[in-house]
Amino acid sequence: MTRLLASVANLKEARMASECGAGIIDLKNPREGALGAWSVVDVKTAVDTLQGKCLLSATIGDLPMVAETIWAAVESMAATGVDYVKLGFFPDGDWYEVIATLRPISQQGVRLVAVMFADHDTDYLGWIPRLAEAGFAGAMLDTANKRKGTLTVLREAAFLKQFVREVQQAGMLCGLAGSLRKEDIHPLQAFGPDYLGFRGALCGGTRTDALDPHAVRNLLSVLSTTSGQPSEIAPCDIRYAL
Repeated sequence: MTRLLASVANLKEARMASECGAGIIDLKNPREGALGAWSVVDVKTAVDTLQGKCLLSATIGDLPMVAETIWAAVESMAATGVDYVKLGFFPDGDWYEVIATLRPISQQGVRLVAVMFADHDTDYLGWIPRLAEAGFAGAMLDTANKRKGTLTVLREAAFLKQFVREVQQAGMLCGLAGSLRKEDIHPLQAFGPDYLGFRGALCGGTRTDALDPHAVRNLLSVLSTTSGQPSEIAPCDIRYAL
């Protein structure tokens, strides 16, 4: 069953999304770029507050693909105890060196998720086996520039289907994101991704606005309905929207 990844900008939103039953709470600052990071201190607070209640992922920010820089950011974020550490694979830099440098971290049990971007002209499919070999736990396809359009506009359905299939066949979790809307759920869910990621659609349309608990429940309901499987959706505490 495809589950919902909810990107949240602060602890209040994280608690609300957790109570609503989101599959993964993604700690990400939408005001700081595609993968804007929370501070390590705030991520640690979220882990201490929500650990055991939901899965948490955290981004390391829109960093250049420099091995030493990425390694330091991943190590610091992993030390918080967050379930997944997400890093963006941006153009330029030495991707081979970054992956090789992170291999020991993944072998120590840190679950890394590679985020690739549909609006960049890169042969991402060719990198999937390398990520799996290095021990990455997952791979996501997202969009870097939210003004260029949604994931479903930037990439054809055949490519998205192939991306999901190859990531999962490599033994990794697969997520799809990128300005997704409610109407994108059914066609993307047909490809069988483990997660669909949302931010703007959970805020009423603008990704820098606050999360709306009603929008979270609405998307969870659509996911449950289109999956053909019953799902218990927790009643969100409306106080978190105030």
